[in-house]
Amino acid sequence: MGIQVISRDGQPEYAVIPWADYQALREAAGQAPIAADEPARAACPPPDTAQSASLPSLGELAQLRQAKDLAPEQLARSVGISPSYLAMIESGERVPDAAIQRSLAWHLGIAGWSEPS
Repeated sequence: MGIQVISRDGQPEYAVIPWADYQALREAAGQAPIAADEPARAACPPPDTAQSASLPSLGELAQLRQAKDLAPEQLARSVGISPSYLAMIESGERVPDAAIQRSLAWHLGIAGWSEPS
């Protein structure tokens, strides 16, 4: 299995594997293989509307960060964005893409926070 490991700050963050190996892992986990022309759609299941209704909005980002006792610079660097971009997100000037939202959610401990559909 040819695995590529992507690290951030010296720590492994992602593992990239060949498609055939991914399919074999899915099969071993009891999941159906994904058609080669549908990887993006299959990798992103539809949002659970009941769960997303209880999630905090991006407008609450500053309060969530403060509740975790994180400095803006600390959260921004952990997520991989600049502190000024985080300030723009917190003020509502910018809406981050789904990847940044997922990273913010992970660092703030918010399960399932993602871009609305």
